[in-house]
Amino acid sequence: MSAVYINSASCISAQDTLNENILQNLTPENSSNILKAIEPNYKEFIPPAMIRRMSKTVKMSSVASHYALKEAGIEKPDAIIVGTGMGCSQDSEKFLKNVIDNHEEFLTPTFFIQSTHNTVAGQIALGLQCHAYNFTYVNTSSSLEFSLLDAQLQINDGEAENVLVGSTDEQTARTMELYSLNNTIKKEADLPADYLNSNTNGVIWGEGASFFVVGKDQTESSYAKLKNIHISNKVELHEVQDFIRNFLAQNSLSTGDIDAVILGFSGDAASDVYYTKAKDLFPDSSQLYYKHLSGEFNTASGFSLFMACHILKKQQIPEIMMINSLKKEGVKNVLLYNHLAGHDHSLVVLEKA
Repeated sequence: MSAVYINSASCISAQDTLNENILQNLTPENSSNILKAIEPNYKEFIPPAMIRRMSKTVKMSSVASHYALKEAGIEKPDAIIVGTGMGCSQDSEKFLKNVIDNHEEFLTPTFFIQSTHNTVAGQIALGLQCHAYNFTYVNTSSSLEFSLLDAQLQINDGEAENVLVGSTDEQTARTMELYSLNNTIKKEADLPADYLNSNTNGVIWGEGASFFVVGKDQTESSYAKLKNIHISNKVELHEVQDFIRNFLAQNSLSTGDIDAVILGFSGDAASDVYYTKAKDLFPDSSQLYYKHLSGEFNTASGFSLFMACHILKKQQIPEIMMINSLKKEGVKNVLLYNHLAGHDHSLVVLEKA
């Protein structure tokens, strides 16, 4: 497949990523087991009457997509593709609560209609009056990667020239309680979390929305060239290094060609062993991590893609993200590796535009 270009990048996360000087204003968090996104003033972007009816993930996505399209200078994309792990879980919870409270009688359909995973892509299309290809991927931690792959195919097949690609996930009170009960989220006793050398299981959970305009042609605002993506539902620990080497070889690259590798260390001792294995492959690369800034969630890789885009464009690597002390003078190739609890492994390789 031919490479495509990431021509804009926007993110709402636990960091103040909508503001300028993003790389200089990153603040790690390891003492709370749930990280909330820093939300903008929605009234500046969405009519007040509509805000009341929107769940958090729809609001975050509406604003992030607005910024992405504005930066790319595009009014209507040729396709809208969104990846999400949990979808509009706030409205799902409200609907299920109504079912229980009303003994399955006299239910209003509103929360059910708004609880479907494709609500986000649909609401963005409605706001833009965009009748083009509209698709939602729900593939746990590789939802964004499948969306990017689809965008790449759309462009390569001549179906689209500019595609709005996004990833989004929100937190809800009941789901967080359940995640605490099944030890997905770290216990209070295990805080503060050590992301790189953890000996406890569980993660610090986050949320956020990241949107990108992926285009056929390079523009003045281009951040990076999206060269290739590879996704595998299951990878054994002893296969990790070959998994990465084979992917790089398919793209005429070796481990020595990678200037920076961004790994998804989450502080979960059981699954971080994959990243430790991967890290050993890149002794001559800048090794970075990011979930101490964003938290772990289904589409946390959107935050890493956003950071990779800024690193490539500004040719700066934030100290706060560094695992080792090696800094290359120029950053040309960046590899992103992510999974969630040892499942749905994804590799993305970007090149400086």
